[in-house]
Amino acid sequence: MAKMKAAIFKETNKPLEVTEIDKPVIEEDEDVIVKVVACGLCHTDLGYIDYGVPTFKKPPLVLGHEPSGIVEEIGSKVTNVKVGDRVLIGPITCGNCFYCRNGRENICQSMMMIGNNLDGAFAEYVKVPARCLVKLPEELPLKESCVISDAVVSPYHAVKRRAKVGLGDWVAVFGCGGVGINCVQWANLAGGLVIAVDIMDHKLQLAKELGAVAIVNAKKVENVPKEVRKISGGGVDIAMECIGNPDVITQAFDATRDGGKVCVVGYSFKSPPLKAARLMYREMEITGSIAGLVSDYERIFNLIKTGKFRVDRLITSRYPLDKINEAFDELRKGEAIRIIVEME
Repeated sequence: MAKMKAAIFKETNKPLEVTEIDKPVIEEDEDVIVKVVACGLCHTDLGYIDYGVPTFKKPPLVLGHEPSGIVEEIGSKVTNVKVGDRVLIGPITCGNCFYCRNGRENICQSMMMIGNNLDGAFAEYVKVPARCLVKLPEELPLKESCVISDAVVSPYHAVKRRAKVGLGDWVAVFGCGGVGINCVQWANLAGGLVIAVDIMDHKLQLAKELGAVAIVNAKKVENVPKEVRKISGGGVDIAMECIGNPDVITQAFDATRDGGKVCVVGYSFKSPPLKAARLMYREMEITGSIAGLVSDYERIFNLIKTGKFRVDRLITSRYPLDKINEAFDELRKGEAIRIIVEME
């Protein structure tokens, strides 16, 4: 059987093992083999590696859920892509459950994700059902576009469909990493007045370059919610928490004006301590957001092609697959916007 190089996750608090394993083969009529070109690193991966967050497929497992690549082989019933197509890989949804039938496939009851439910893309090849593939326009760069399927689509969904940012809304984005910085971009494009909050000046500077009207370094002010309320004249209309920290979710809640909305985009292991009385008496809203919709990709591609959205500013580091553990070491420092592993 043909072999390929892959980075294997075997157990928590151990480095990934870069080794050779069997190359995947077509088993179902709707399977596709994709030759991976690049794959983004995500804090979700660190949840598995460092914190023991369980994966649905028990290790050993190939992680990596944010790839771009080229279709190498297709099953006999595949009609939506052909060999040689440039593609992104999205979540694998059933298409039949209540949520899929009602346009909310991002919360599909049978959702599967590469690098969690099945082997992912920290490898030279990955096998997926054809239905989860999205063709990438020729105008967009193949390697850099790997981040679109998570770090770009997810913030788009959060800003447009969950937070519903509108013209003139004050929007505080807490955390300006790979997801948060794109919430800044999308909220700015939606007409929001964005206040970016982070603890690193270089991320705040990038946020300003990408549309934030004000920045707050959380390490340099005594009371972050008070500072945000001061800038926005009483509190923001919408606060977006993009870190997954219960204390920061509370800060976001406290920085929001009465009748405002908190959109939780970051995943947290623990629940935040929120004032239930204010939630009720002041008609506060709290909403969650995860992933995105396939129907949004074309709009996103067009916004990138026309320069409205800047993918080129997102990639801060590139590593070969052999050095993936060094890439995760950099991710742990919290300084990068987005790191990608390149297969060639």
